[in-house]
Amino acid sequence: MNGTALTPDAEHALLADGTTVRIRPVQPSDHARVLRLYEEMSPENIRLRFFTTNRNSAVQDADRMCSLDRPGRRSLLAEAGDEVVGMAEYERLEAGTEADVALAVSDRWHHRGVGTLLLEHLVSLARADGITAFSADALSENHEVLKVFADLGLSVTRHFDGPEVHCTVRLDEDESYLSAVETRGRTADVASLRPLLRPRSVVVVGPGRRPGSVGRAILRHLQAGGFTGRLFAVHPATPGGLGVPTYPNVHALPQAPDLAVLAVRPSVVPLVAEECGKRGIRGLLVVSSGLDADQGRALRSACRWHGMRLVGPNCLGLANMEEAVGLDATFAADRPRPGTAGVAVQSGGVGIALLSGLARLGIGVSTFVSLGDKYDVSGNDMLQWWECDGRTDLALLHLESFGNPRAFSRTARRVTRRMPVLTVDAGRTDAGRRAAASHTAAAATATMTRGALFRQAGVTATRSVAELLETAPLMHSQPLPRGRRVAVVSNAGGTGVLAADACAEAGLDVRPFGRTLSADLLATLPHGASATNPVDTTAAVSENQLRHCLDTLAANAEVDAVLVALVPTAVAAATGDDLTRAVTQRPERPGHTVAAVLPDQEASVRMLPAVSGSIPAYADPQTAARALAHAAFRGEWLARPTGSIPHLEGIDTEQAVGIVAAYLATHPEGGWPDPPTCAAMLDCYGIPQLPWAWARTEDEAVRGAERVSGPDGPAVLKAYWPGLIHKSDEHAVRLDLRGDADVRAAHHDFVSRFDGQLAGVLVQPLAERGVELFAGVVQDEVFGPLVLFGLGGTATEVLADHAARLAPLTDQDAHDLIGAPRCAPLLFGHRGDPPVDLAGLEQLLLRLSRMAGELPQLAEADFNPVLARAAGISVVDARLRLLPRRSVDPYLRRLR
Repeated sequence: MNGTALTPDAEHALLADGTTVRIRPVQPSDHARVLRLYEEMSPENIRLRFFTTNRNSAVQDADRMCSLDRPGRRSLLAEAGDEVVGMAEYERLEAGTEADVALAVSDRWHHRGVGTLLLEHLVSLARADGITAFSADALSENHEVLKVFADLGLSVTRHFDGPEVHCTVRLDEDESYLSAVETRGRTADVASLRPLLRPRSVVVVGPGRRPGSVGRAILRHLQAGGFTGRLFAVHPATPGGLGVPTYPNVHALPQAPDLAVLAVRPSVVPLVAEECGKRGIRGLLVVSSGLDADQGRALRSACRWHGMRLVGPNCLGLANMEEAVGLDATFAADRPRPGTAGVAVQSGGVGIALLSGLARLGIGVSTFVSLGDKYDVSGNDMLQWWECDGRTDLALLHLESFGNPRAFSRTARRVTRRMPVLTVDAGRTDAGRRAAASHTAAAATATMTRGALFRQAGVTATRSVAELLETAPLMHSQPLPRGRRVAVVSNAGGTGVLAADACAEAGLDVRPFGRTLSADLLATLPHGASATNPVDTTAAVSENQLRHCLDTLAANAEVDAVLVALVPTAVAAATGDDLTRAVTQRPERPGHTVAAVLPDQEASVRMLPAVSGSIPAYADPQTAARALAHAAFRGEWLARPTGSIPHLEGIDTEQAVGIVAAYLATHPEGGWPDPPTCAAMLDCYGIPQLPWAWARTEDEAVRGAERVSGPDGPAVLKAYWPGLIHKSDEHAVRLDLRGDADVRAAHHDFVSRFDGQLAGVLVQPLAERGVELFAGVVQDEVFGPLVLFGLGGTATEVLADHAARLAPLTDQDAHDLIGAPRCAPLLFGHRGDPPVDLAGLEQLLLRLSRMAGELPQLAEADFNPVLARAAGISVVDARLRLLPRRSVDPYLRRLR
């Protein structure tokens, strides 16, 4: 294996046909291979590239490309194995933010997306370098390169000058560009997964000598499961007896299978993977466990170098139950039932539980993938596969970790508009909140961060495998409720009350019916029935009466879903009525959601066959209510506007970047900038603040107080020194200072108490009455910037009334975030108070999100309190923490 595969700056990415290439900076040692690309280029393509057929231009270009990059110039190459298949570079034009860009692709690699992929990586580098546009000259007949620019998803302008055309490509990252990148990424990803999930041939390496070995179990499943392709085995000591053609090693195989299943000792996994790559195998499933760090790195390197997609290691296997494929490469006890549910899990044990539970519910599987240690293929890959496979209509995930949460969020937002996406929210808890020097960091728990990801993406997050298996049948069999209004119907009053309580506790609305609906129900129910909600039909209800009751509720606009709780009674047994038939033998009503509670059943949930499809029946009303609440959330999420990232006026990113750079130049380890620096950064993003003055001496404090609050005040003095966290704990705030004497006395008190620490004093006017709120950002190393919002003041951590969303916020995200905390009613007008400036509050959150997204060095931002009034929004206290961090493009196409 060539050492280039281990180049630290190399990124691996997928072409349109699923081929893996490496993208990396060009080095002087690449000169011979770069020159070879040009030498093998046709005369016509040389002319289109250099506007001449003279190959001296190609030699000069190779010389320049392979010189070391300098400021304002970047060059990249794409390579497959030892072959350079494409190159691209930009060079900044003098005294500007525009750069010339050039591109060349090997003749043999045209129409596979090499040029587009290189340009995407150049665009990411250029943005980080402050480049705002690319310019390129091409012959007007060079339709292919002009199409590459036009299809990028960026704004392109063309100016024709005789036989040439000058293109200017704006590098703004907007939704159009991100969507175009996603579309290309999805096409490439799905193509790369076909050898894994729709293989035409499979080899099991290491079927074992014992009938009970993992490899032998997988081989048996492949044989018994009706796999439609060719099947081989590799075992040096088993020339026959396995029921399939068996060979001593991978090189001896008569053809290169699409998929190799490795069930060998961890010590030989890298060697066998290397052999598979050399044989031309494109997909690798490694069920072996126990790889150490070196073995893991060697396995990854082999897969990347040879362009193999990898599932595992340490996994249960994978299956595709499509009739045309019939692939069961798992060692689960039972064969998955064919169906339309896609399942991806990290834990093999969870996978077995899910497959067993789904089979019990009669829900079949389209594809199942046990991701294991998730070296390569991830939940994001599987979502894209299910989106495109033409079969899956329900996605079930168990993910313990995320490689690229922001890319997952964009994919999930798109996929969940087509099908329910359910997950077990594994890894919710922290082992205690991290030691934090700000309210924001203390509030940003793992639960809150993951919850923000799932809420924004429309993913239904359950707290256990059991809850997922209780929710999936409702999502799979019933239409979504139009809202949260639930009618509870029971033939036993106590059971109905329990069901109504469960619905209310789950956030559903069990409101009393209107008079007309109540009268309609009572007209057909037995004497003594109650029809206010919950509906108590009494034990005397007949099958026909119950059916008419349910039909009446289903047809009424006051009801979004019906929960029917039934207990067996001697009355029904004596009359021969089967009340469950009243639930299941009813004509289908589009848009009507129904679930049953049958406390006497043994299973937590089962499916009742119905006239059309099936209806979930639960043993416990709380379980049913949770499932209905999840369905209601999905319905609300689908109904809400998708939202967009709005244009914000008055942003000075260049100035903010300069402030950050200046601070880190003098504080290379990072830290908490002083109040004037914080205020300057907020000004760059148009974040409103109380008037302020910075004072280092008593006289400066007096002049500052007169400037910000007038000669008679009232003014506020706040002591500052590096490391001060909670000013109230140190009694470092003096309020309601009126006149010079009060200001001088307060300053003197600070100097005497904080001698040797005090770095300065922040002077502000006394804030007017309003709602004290909290807003902040914390940069999560995996999830990116998390924006938090909630109740502020000195009790913010005690009350913990916070909500969060991942940046970048859309206008809809900001709107949702304002309404999420428990304190939200205070903002919309409470007990005669007018609503606060909600538009201003949304602007504050959007601008905070923008600041966090543009400044990766912003580790934390803590605005507490933020004063919200009808007249406007003001940040009263702001603390920022800066760390030396590099920008990472979360949407750049690359493999893990």
